[in-house]
Amino acid sequence: MRRIALYGLGLLLALVIALTYATSSRAKSGGPVSHTCSVTDRAFIDGAKTNVDAVDLWGQQYLDGDTGAADVAAESARAAKIVGATSPTDPSLGQTRILLVAMFTAYGKAMEQRAKHQDAGDHIFHAYGLANFAHDVLLKAEPALAKRGCDVSPLL
Repeated sequence: MRRIALYGLGLLLALVIALTYATSSRAKSGGPVSHTCSVTDRAFIDGAKTNVDAVDLWGQQYLDGDTGAADVAAESARAAKIVGATSPTDPSLGQTRILLVAMFTAYGKAMEQRAKHQDAGDHIFHAYGLANFAHDVLLKAEPALAKRGCDVSPLL
């Protein structure tokens, strides 16, 4: 009986600490996102599209038997590095950049696993999940970015 009471007290204490942290956190809602469409935003969109297409092409060549998994992994690593070096000013494009770098990295790890004749399923699953998150971010931001002159439809 005493053990149950101690577990209950511990759970209650953890709940109080979590609620205190959540209500006093610095992460406050800043209202609606303010979108931009700077030169660096446009450069990010173009660069991201180019690298997504390049990795897609290498992936297709791998499926066709025209290249090896290690080559696709290397191309994916290059794409992650190139996209990671961009600096979009729009918050949604910045979030998309982070997701795309993680996606390219996960896809590269999957292809490294394939090159070693090992199961790549977890990494592929992760890469597709990140791609879906990036798609959702862009879909939500598309109307506001379009009003400012940034067309993200090539990335959708």
